[in-house]
Amino acid sequence: MDGTSIVIDDVLLVEALKYTDLKTKKDVVHLALQELVAKYKKCSLLELKGSALLAEEYDYKKLRCNI
Repeated sequence: MDGTSIVIDDVLLVEALKYTDLKTKKDVVHLALQELVAKYKKCSLLELKGSALLAEEYDYKKLRCNI
């Protein structure tokens, strides 16, 4: 993968390093990108809520543990 040069807010980067205990700027950027992608994937899944079609014989209660 090619290297990429970007301009990052230094104050925000220092704050991110402090809160995450990460050691490098690269690690902070990677974490931020991972969390951004995860957030949008979650939003996409929430949009599907209620749209799943299940077989009539499917019984979700049978799959639960008896507590």
